[in-house]
Amino acid sequence: MSDIIYLDHAATTPIDKEVLDAMMPFLTDQFGSASTLYSIGRKASEAVEEARERVAALIGAHSDEVFFTSGGTESDSWAVNGVVSAKAKKGSHVITSKIEHHAILEPVHLLEKQGGTATILEVDSDGLVNIDELKDAITDQTVLVTIMHANNEIGTIQPVGQIGRITRERRIHFHTDTVQTVGHIPVDVNVIGCDSLALSAHKLYGPKGVGAMYIRKGARIDRFMRGGGQENNRRAGTHNVAGIVGLGKAAELAQVRMAEESVATTKLRDMLIAGIESRIKDIRLNGDRVNRLPNNVNFSFDGIEGESMILLMDMNGICVSSGSACTSGSLDPSHVLMALGLKHEQAHGSLRMTLGNDNTPEQIEKVLDTLPGIVERLREMSPLYNQ
Repeated sequence: MSDIIYLDHAATTPIDKEVLDAMMPFLTDQFGSASTLYSIGRKASEAVEEARERVAALIGAHSDEVFFTSGGTESDSWAVNGVVSAKAKKGSHVITSKIEHHAILEPVHLLEKQGGTATILEVDSDGLVNIDELKDAITDQTVLVTIMHANNEIGTIQPVGQIGRITRERRIHFHTDTVQTVGHIPVDVNVIGCDSLALSAHKLYGPKGVGAMYIRKGARIDRFMRGGGQENNRRAGTHNVAGIVGLGKAAELAQVRMAEESVATTKLRDMLIAGIESRIKDIRLNGDRVNRLPNNVNFSFDGIEGESMILLMDMNGICVSSGSACTSGSLDPSHVLMALGLKHEQAHGSLRMTLGNDNTPEQIEKVLDTLPGIVERLREMSPLYNQ
Protein backbone atom coordinates (compact mmCIF):
# COMPACT_ATOMS: atom_id res chain seq x y z
CA MET A 1 0.00 0.00 0.00
CA SER A 2 2.94 2.33 0.60
CA ASP A 3 3.48 2.78 -3.17
CA ILE A 4 -0.20 3.40 -3.88
CA ILE A 5 -1.69 6.87 -3.88
CA TYR A 6 -5.20 6.39 -2.54
CA LEU A 7 -7.65 9.12 -3.58
CA ASP A 8 -11.00 7.44 -2.96
CA HIS A 9 -11.71 8.23 0.69
CA ALA A 10 -15.35 9.05 -0.09
CA ALA A 11 -15.80 5.38 -0.99
CA THR A 12 -14.03 4.02 2.08
CA THR A 13 -11.14 4.91 4.34
CA PRO A 14 -8.29 2.75 5.66
CA ILE A 15 -8.94 1.63 9.20
CA ASP A 16 -6.88 3.59 11.72
CA LYS A 17 -4.41 1.49 13.71
CA GLU A 18 -5.76 2.86 17.01
CA VAL A 19 -9.24 1.82 15.91
CA LEU A 20 -8.05 -1.69 15.04
CA ASP A 21 -6.21 -1.99 18.36
CA ALA A 22 -9.36 -1.00 20.23
CA MET A 23 -11.38 -3.61 18.35
CA MET A 24 -9.03 -6.59 18.68
CA PRO A 25 -9.91 -7.67 22.26
CA PHE A 26 -13.55 -8.00 21.22
CA LEU A 27 -12.57 -10.21 18.29
CA THR A 28 -10.52 -12.49 20.55
CA ASP A 29 -10.75 -12.94 24.33
CA GLN A 30 -13.61 -10.51 25.00
CA PHE A 31 -15.98 -12.19 22.55
CA GLY A 32 -19.11 -12.12 24.72
CA SER A 33 -22.53 -10.97 23.57
CA ALA A 34 -23.54 -7.57 24.94
CA SER A 35 -26.96 -9.02 25.84
CA THR A 36 -25.68 -11.54 28.40
CA LEU A 37 -25.23 -11.13 32.17
CA TYR A 38 -21.92 -12.89 32.85
CA SER A 39 -18.63 -11.01 33.03
CA ILE A 40 -17.45 -11.05 29.40
CA GLY A 41 -20.98 -10.11 28.33
CA ARG A 42 -21.04 -7.21 30.77
CA LYS A 43 -17.67 -6.01 29.45
CA ALA A 44 -19.06 -6.11 25.93
CA SER A 45 -22.13 -4.17 27.03
CA GLU A 46 -19.98 -1.55 28.76
CA ALA A 47 -17.86 -1.20 25.61
CA VAL A 48 -20.98 -0.68 23.49
CA GLU A 49 -22.25 2.03 25.83
CA GLU A 50 -18.87 3.77 25.88
CA ALA A 51 -18.89 3.80 22.08
CA ARG A 52 -22.42 5.20 22.12
CA GLU A 53 -21.25 8.09 24.29
CA ARG A 54 -18.34 8.80 21.95
CA VAL A 55 -20.57 8.89 18.87
CA ALA A 56 -23.08 11.10 20.69
CA ALA A 57 -20.31 13.51 21.71
CA LEU A 58 -19.12 13.81 18.11
CA ILE A 59 -22.55 14.93 16.84
CA GLY A 60 -23.78 16.89 19.86
CA ALA A 61 -26.43 14.34 20.86
CA HIS A 62 -27.40 12.51 24.04
CA SER A 63 -26.15 8.94 24.19
CA ASP A 64 -29.71 7.55 24.43
CA GLU A 65 -30.44 9.14 21.04
CA VAL A 66 -27.79 7.02 19.26
CA PHE A 67 -28.67 3.59 17.86
CA PHE A 68 -26.15 1.29 16.20
CA THR A 69 -26.87 -0.10 12.73
CA SER A 70 -25.01 -1.93 9.98
CA GLY A 71 -24.14 1.34 8.24
CA GLY A 72 -25.43 4.37 6.40
CA THR A 73 -27.72 2.46 4.06
CA GLU A 74 -29.61 0.79 6.89
CA SER A 75 -29.89 4.07 8.79
CA ASP A 76 -31.27 5.88 5.73
CA SER A 77 -33.76 3.09 5.02
CA TRP A 78 -34.84 3.15 8.66
CA ALA A 79 -35.52 6.88 8.42
CA VAL A 80 -37.70 6.64 5.31
CA ASN A 81 -39.61 3.51 6.30
CA GLY A 82 -39.78 4.23 10.01
CA VAL A 83 -41.05 7.79 9.77
CA VAL A 84 -43.62 7.06 7.05
CA SER A 85 -44.91 4.08 9.03
CA ALA A 86 -45.12 6.01 12.30
CA LYS A 87 -46.97 8.93 10.72
CA ALA A 88 -49.25 7.00 8.36
CA LYS A 89 -52.38 8.65 9.81
CA LYS A 90 -51.12 12.09 8.81
CA GLY A 91 -49.98 11.16 5.30
CA SER A 92 -47.19 9.60 3.30
CA HIS A 93 -45.64 12.49 1.37
CA VAL A 94 -41.84 12.68 1.40
CA ILE A 95 -39.59 15.45 0.08
CA THR A 96 -36.05 14.68 -1.04
CA SER A 97 -33.62 15.72 -3.81
CA LYS A 98 -32.45 14.28 -7.11
CA ILE A 99 -28.86 13.92 -5.89
CA GLU A 100 -29.48 11.86 -2.76
CA HIS A 101 -27.63 8.59 -2.29
CA HIS A 102 -29.48 5.52 -3.54
CA ALA A 103 -29.88 4.54 0.12
CA ILE A 104 -32.53 7.28 0.24
CA LEU A 105 -33.83 7.27 -3.33
CA GLU A 106 -34.55 3.54 -3.51
CA PRO A 107 -36.72 3.44 -0.34
CA VAL A 108 -38.52 6.58 -1.58
CA HIS A 109 -39.23 4.97 -4.96
CA LEU A 110 -40.54 1.87 -3.18
CA LEU A 111 -42.77 4.09 -1.06
CA GLU A 112 -44.25 5.54 -4.27
CA LYS A 113 -44.96 2.04 -5.61
CA GLN A 114 -46.76 1.26 -2.37
CA GLY A 115 -49.08 4.24 -2.66
CA GLY A 116 -47.09 7.01 -1.04
CA THR A 117 -46.09 10.24 -2.77
CA ALA A 118 -42.76 12.01 -3.13
CA THR A 119 -41.47 15.34 -4.34
CA ILE A 120 -37.94 14.95 -5.64
CA LEU A 121 -36.42 18.41 -5.82
CA GLU A 122 -34.23 19.63 -8.65
CA VAL A 123 -30.82 21.11 -7.83
CA ASP A 124 -28.92 23.93 -9.49
CA SER A 125 -25.78 23.50 -11.59
CA ASP A 126 -23.66 23.32 -8.42
CA GLY A 127 -25.88 20.71 -6.78
CA LEU A 128 -27.69 22.94 -4.28
CA VAL A 129 -31.38 22.57 -3.48
CA ASN A 130 -33.58 25.66 -3.70
CA ILE A 131 -34.97 26.51 -0.27
CA ASP A 132 -38.04 28.27 -1.71
CA GLU A 133 -38.87 25.23 -3.84
CA LEU A 134 -38.56 23.04 -0.77
CA LYS A 135 -40.95 25.30 1.16
CA ASP A 136 -43.44 25.25 -1.72
CA ALA A 137 -43.32 21.44 -1.87
CA ILE A 138 -44.57 21.03 1.71
CA THR A 139 -48.21 19.94 2.02
CA ASP A 140 -50.48 18.89 4.87
CA GLN A 141 -49.55 15.30 3.96
CA THR A 142 -45.78 15.82 4.24
CA VAL A 143 -44.28 13.61 6.97
CA LEU A 144 -40.58 13.60 6.06
CA VAL A 145 -37.96 15.84 4.48
CA THR A 146 -34.67 14.06 3.80
CA ILE A 147 -31.78 16.04 2.32
CA MET A 148 -28.17 14.91 2.60
CA HIS A 149 -25.65 17.11 4.41
CA ALA A 150 -23.06 16.81 1.64
CA ASN A 151 -23.05 14.88 -1.60
CA ASN A 152 -20.78 11.86 -1.92
CA GLU A 153 -19.90 12.49 -5.56
CA ILE A 154 -19.51 16.24 -5.94
CA GLY A 155 -18.95 17.32 -2.33
CA THR A 156 -21.58 20.08 -2.33
CA ILE A 157 -22.67 20.99 1.21
CA GLN A 158 -26.38 21.68 1.54
CA PRO A 159 -27.95 24.44 3.71
CA VAL A 160 -29.21 21.90 6.24
CA GLY A 161 -29.51 24.46 9.03
CA GLN A 162 -32.05 26.42 6.99
CA ILE A 163 -33.93 23.24 6.18
CA GLY A 164 -33.97 22.29 9.86
CA ARG A 165 -35.55 25.62 10.78
CA ILE A 166 -38.25 25.19 8.15
CA THR A 167 -39.13 21.65 9.20
CA ARG A 168 -39.23 22.58 12.89
CA GLU A 169 -41.69 25.37 12.14
CA ARG A 170 -43.89 22.97 10.19
CA ARG A 171 -43.39 20.08 12.63
CA ILE A 172 -42.10 17.77 9.92
CA HIS A 173 -39.46 15.12 10.57
CA PHE A 174 -36.11 16.14 9.02
CA HIS A 175 -33.59 13.41 8.27
CA THR A 176 -30.12 14.06 6.88
CA ASP A 177 -27.52 11.67 5.53
CA THR A 178 -24.24 12.78 7.12
CA VAL A 179 -22.17 9.80 5.97
CA GLN A 180 -19.71 12.08 4.11
CA THR A 181 -19.55 14.79 6.76
CA VAL A 182 -19.41 13.26 10.25
CA GLY A 183 -15.80 13.22 11.36
CA HIS A 184 -14.69 15.56 8.56
CA ILE A 185 -16.56 18.80 9.17
CA PRO A 186 -18.52 19.86 12.26
CA VAL A 187 -21.88 18.11 12.58
CA ASP A 188 -24.12 19.14 15.47
CA VAL A 189 -27.66 17.83 15.51
CA ASN A 190 -28.86 20.90 17.39
CA VAL A 191 -27.26 23.35 14.98
CA ILE A 192 -28.71 21.44 12.01
CA GLY A 193 -32.04 20.95 13.74
CA CYS A 194 -32.50 17.44 12.36
CA ASP A 195 -34.69 14.77 13.90
CA SER A 196 -32.54 11.93 12.64
CA LEU A 197 -29.27 11.41 10.82
CA ALA A 198 -27.26 8.55 9.33
CA LEU A 199 -23.53 7.96 9.71
CA SER A 200 -21.10 5.19 8.81
CA ALA A 201 -17.86 4.07 10.48
CA HIS A 202 -15.87 3.20 7.38
CA LYS A 203 -16.00 6.78 6.11
CA LEU A 204 -14.06 8.05 9.14
CA TYR A 205 -11.25 5.47 9.44
CA GLY A 206 -13.41 2.89 11.19
CA PRO A 207 -14.49 -0.62 10.18
CA LYS A 208 -16.97 -1.54 7.46
CA GLY A 209 -20.39 -2.95 8.32
CA VAL A 210 -21.27 -0.67 11.23
CA GLY A 211 -22.90 2.73 11.51
CA ALA A 212 -25.35 4.65 13.62
CA MET A 213 -28.69 6.36 13.51
CA TYR A 214 -29.37 9.46 15.57
CA ILE A 215 -33.04 9.82 16.55
CA ARG A 216 -34.00 12.93 18.47
CA LYS A 217 -35.75 12.17 21.75
CA GLY A 218 -39.50 12.29 21.15
CA ALA A 219 -39.28 11.85 17.37
CA ARG A 220 -41.82 9.36 16.07
CA ILE A 221 -40.19 6.57 14.07
CA ASP A 222 -41.11 2.89 13.97
CA ARG A 223 -38.68 0.02 14.42
CA PHE A 224 -36.95 -1.11 11.25
CA MET A 225 -35.22 -4.35 12.29
CA ARG A 226 -37.65 -6.51 14.23
CA GLY A 227 -36.74 -9.42 16.47
CA GLY A 228 -35.05 -9.13 19.84
CA GLY A 229 -35.04 -6.17 22.18
CA GLN A 230 -31.57 -4.80 21.47
CA GLU A 231 -30.91 -1.06 21.16
CA ASN A 232 -33.67 -0.17 23.61
CA ASN A 233 -36.10 -2.25 21.58
CA ARG A 234 -35.52 -0.04 18.51
CA ARG A 235 -33.20 -2.19 16.38
CA ALA A 236 -33.06 -5.97 16.78
CA GLY A 237 -29.99 -8.16 16.27
CA THR A 238 -26.92 -9.23 18.20
CA HIS A 239 -24.57 -6.29 18.60
CA ASN A 240 -21.52 -6.12 16.36
CA VAL A 241 -19.44 -5.36 19.43
CA ALA A 242 -16.04 -5.11 17.78
CA GLY A 243 -17.42 -2.94 14.99
CA ILE A 244 -19.26 -0.69 17.43
CA VAL A 245 -16.12 -0.30 19.52
CA GLY A 246 -14.27 0.61 16.32
CA LEU A 247 -16.87 3.24 15.46
CA GLY A 248 -16.63 4.66 18.96
CA LYS A 249 -12.85 4.91 18.77
CA ALA A 250 -13.02 6.46 15.29
CA ALA A 251 -15.48 9.05 16.63
CA GLU A 252 -13.18 9.84 19.55
CA LEU A 253 -10.20 10.30 17.23
CA ALA A 254 -12.25 12.42 14.81
CA GLN A 255 -13.11 14.90 17.57
CA VAL A 256 -9.41 15.42 18.23
CA ARG A 257 -8.15 15.40 14.66
CA MET A 258 -10.98 16.84 12.55
CA ALA A 259 -9.97 20.50 12.53
CA GLU A 260 -6.36 19.77 11.61
CA GLU A 261 -7.33 17.21 8.97
CA SER A 262 -9.84 19.62 7.42
CA VAL A 263 -7.19 22.31 7.01
CA ALA A 264 -4.71 19.84 5.52
CA THR A 265 -7.13 18.26 3.06
CA THR A 266 -8.50 21.65 2.00
CA LYS A 267 -4.97 22.73 1.03
CA LEU A 268 -4.45 19.52 -0.95
CA ARG A 269 -7.91 19.83 -2.54
CA ASP A 270 -7.23 23.39 -3.69
CA MET A 271 -3.78 22.40 -4.92
CA LEU A 272 -5.31 19.59 -6.96
CA ILE A 273 -8.11 21.72 -8.39
CA ALA A 274 -5.76 24.56 -9.35
CA GLY A 275 -3.24 22.16 -10.87
CA ILE A 276 -5.80 20.38 -13.03
CA GLU A 277 -7.37 23.64 -14.18
CA SER A 278 -3.99 25.09 -15.16
CA ARG A 279 -2.71 21.97 -16.96
CA ILE A 280 -5.75 20.49 -18.70
CA LYS A 281 -8.23 22.26 -21.00
CA ASP A 282 -11.90 21.50 -21.74
CA ILE A 283 -12.82 20.45 -18.22
CA ARG A 284 -15.55 21.27 -15.69
CA LEU A 285 -15.35 21.31 -11.91
CA ASN A 286 -18.48 19.57 -10.65
CA GLY A 287 -20.04 20.77 -7.42
CA ASP A 288 -20.05 24.07 -5.60
CA ARG A 289 -16.61 25.68 -5.54
CA VAL A 290 -17.15 27.26 -2.09
CA ASN A 291 -19.77 25.16 -0.27
CA ARG A 292 -17.72 22.03 -0.75
CA LEU A 293 -16.29 19.25 1.38
CA PRO A 294 -12.62 19.87 2.21
CA ASN A 295 -11.54 16.60 0.59
CA ASN A 296 -13.60 16.44 -2.61
CA VAL A 297 -12.45 17.04 -6.20
CA ASN A 298 -14.71 16.07 -9.12
CA PHE A 299 -14.02 17.02 -12.74
CA SER A 300 -15.57 16.18 -16.08
CA PHE A 301 -13.15 15.88 -18.99
CA ASP A 302 -14.56 16.48 -22.47
CA GLY A 303 -14.24 13.70 -25.00
CA ILE A 304 -13.14 10.77 -22.82
CA GLU A 305 -14.62 8.21 -20.43
CA GLY A 306 -14.03 8.10 -16.70
CA GLU A 307 -13.53 4.34 -16.70
CA SER A 308 -10.53 4.60 -19.03
CA MET A 309 -8.99 7.29 -16.83
CA ILE A 310 -9.49 5.13 -13.74
CA LEU A 311 -7.74 2.15 -15.31
CA LEU A 312 -4.78 4.17 -16.58
CA MET A 313 -4.43 5.99 -13.27
CA ASP A 314 -4.46 2.63 -11.52
CA MET A 315 -1.65 1.42 -13.79
CA ASN A 316 0.32 4.38 -12.41
CA GLY A 317 -0.46 3.43 -8.80
CA ILE A 318 -3.20 6.02 -8.25
CA CYS A 319 -6.66 5.01 -7.00
CA VAL A 320 -9.50 7.30 -8.10
CA SER A 321 -13.15 6.76 -8.98
CA SER A 322 -15.87 7.92 -11.33
CA GLY A 323 -19.12 8.74 -9.56
CA SER A 324 -20.32 6.79 -6.56
CA ALA A 325 -18.55 3.60 -5.50
CA CYS A 326 -21.94 1.96 -4.91
CA THR A 327 -22.84 2.25 -8.60
CA SER A 328 -19.42 2.02 -10.25
CA GLY A 329 -20.42 -1.21 -12.03
CA SER A 330 -23.36 0.51 -13.74
CA LEU A 331 -23.22 1.61 -17.37
CA ASP A 332 -25.66 4.43 -16.66
CA PRO A 333 -24.23 7.92 -16.17
CA SER A 334 -24.17 9.33 -12.64
CA HIS A 335 -27.64 10.48 -11.57
CA VAL A 336 -25.93 13.23 -9.57
CA LEU A 337 -24.05 14.67 -12.53
CA MET A 338 -27.10 14.39 -14.77
CA ALA A 339 -29.08 16.34 -12.17
CA LEU A 340 -26.53 19.17 -12.49
CA GLY A 341 -27.46 19.47 -16.16
CA LEU A 342 -24.46 17.66 -17.68
CA LYS A 343 -24.84 15.78 -20.96
CA HIS A 344 -24.46 11.99 -20.95
CA GLU A 345 -20.97 12.12 -22.42
CA GLN A 346 -19.87 14.73 -19.85
CA ALA A 347 -21.22 12.66 -16.98
CA HIS A 348 -19.44 9.58 -18.31
CA GLY A 349 -16.20 11.55 -18.49
CA SER A 350 -16.03 12.38 -14.80
CA LEU A 351 -13.32 11.64 -12.27
CA ARG A 352 -13.73 11.88 -8.49
CA MET A 353 -10.68 12.25 -6.26
CA THR A 354 -11.28 12.35 -2.51
CA LEU A 355 -8.51 13.03 -0.05
CA GLY A 356 -7.70 11.72 3.42
CA ASN A 357 -5.24 12.05 6.27
CA ASP A 358 -2.75 9.76 4.53
CA ASN A 359 -2.26 12.02 1.48
CA THR A 360 0.68 14.40 0.99
CA PRO A 361 1.60 17.33 -1.29
CA GLU A 362 4.15 15.07 -2.98
CA GLN A 363 1.40 12.64 -3.90
CA ILE A 364 -0.70 15.44 -5.36
CA GLU A 365 2.25 16.56 -7.45
CA LYS A 366 2.56 13.02 -8.84
CA VAL A 367 -1.13 13.03 -9.70
CA LEU A 368 -0.72 16.37 -11.47
CA ASP A 369 2.29 15.02 -13.36
CA THR A 370 0.39 11.88 -14.39
CA LEU A 371 -3.19 12.88 -15.18
CA PRO A 372 -2.58 15.41 -18.01
CA GLY A 373 -0.68 12.81 -20.05
CA ILE A 374 -3.46 10.26 -19.56
CA VAL A 375 -6.11 12.76 -20.65
CA GLU A 376 -4.06 13.76 -23.70
CA ARG A 377 -3.50 10.11 -24.66
CA LEU A 378 -7.18 9.23 -24.38
CA ARG A 379 -8.26 12.34 -26.28
CA GLU A 380 -5.94 11.47 -29.14
CA MET A 381 -7.87 8.20 -29.50
CA SER A 382 -11.30 9.71 -28.92
CA PRO A 383 -13.66 10.19 -31.87
CA LEU A 384 -15.81 12.42 -29.62
CA TYR A 385 -13.01 14.84 -28.81
CA ASN A 386 -11.55 15.00 -32.31
CA GLN A 387 -14.76 15.70 -34.23
